[in-house]
Amino acid sequence: MWLANQTLGGDFFLLGIFSQISHPGLLCLLIFSIFLMAVTWNITLILLIHIDSSLHTPMYFFINQLSLIDLTYISVTVPKMLVNQLAKEKTISVLGCGTQMYFYLQLGGAEYCLQAAMAYDRYVAICHPLRYSVLMSQRVCLLLASGCWFVGSVDGFMLTPIAISFPFCRSHEIHHFCEVPAVLKLSCSDTSLYKIFVYLCCVIMLLIPVTVISVSYYFIILTIHKMNSAEGRKKAFTTCSSHMTVVSLFYGAAIYNYMLPSSHHTPEKDMMVSFFYTILTPVLNPSIYSFRNKDVTGALRKMLRMQKAPY
Repeated sequence: MWLANQTLGGDFFLLGIFSQISHPGLLCLLIFSIFLMAVTWNITLILLIHIDSSLHTPMYFFINQLSLIDLTYISVTVPKMLVNQLAKEKTISVLGCGTQMYFYLQLGGAEYCLQAAMAYDRYVAICHPLRYSVLMSQRVCLLLASGCWFVGSVDGFMLTPIAISFPFCRSHEIHHFCEVPAVLKLSCSDTSLYKIFVYLCCVIMLLIPVTVISVSYYFIILTIHKMNSAEGRKKAFTTCSSHMTVVSLFYGAAIYNYMLPSSHHTPEKDMMVSFFYTILTPVLNPSIYSFRNKDVTGALRKMLRMQKAPY
């Protein structure tokens, strides 16, 4: 049990990505800057969507959920990593590692499903515009978002307790963050059955959303091809291309991390992938999805004018 690991002094050494860099101070400053940008941009986007009534649409409701995931995601990992680097204290308790792992799995699982919900929203908006308000009502959006968070929570509760309960008798050094693959490498017991279980969970968690996304975009492409308006085609393509960019980046990192055999992994590749989807993705998503969007930039200018206006 994890309690036995903790009792036996089983703290992990969370080396982070600084252990493989020749100038850790510069990287620490860079990551702290990215962290501040991610927190600022995601909180700003969440506030904008809540404040501006023109953004009270299903698409921005889901973007709001995505920003909340990104905000939590980067807050779970980066502060601990920076504190460890500044304090020269590399340890993380078994409970702390399990907590970080749970949030990794929960937020990742929720985002898998959320990307599928966003693809379905775009499908309804483009292929069935006259029925959009019925098919994507507030109740439907809340049910879809709740389902995403529920699936992510189940994923975390299923996988975390088992992974953290294995006996650890090796170096206890985790090179990046407390993820399932990184922790399993430290176990001295047979984890083959658990790895198969994790692999099957990942297949299901990826296959169903990818199927929904692929089918949605198949019909979207057919509908766009039939459009007579060049402006309509351009608008639909711009909206969908933003989503597909994020989907490709996110799912690519997930497939590498959880589904590729260990023979395809190297410490350098693992570091780059971890850096990308843990640190860069939360700052890229607001930019890709929203801050190049006229509705969001217009709402931002409106909010800034309201703050400057005399009382």
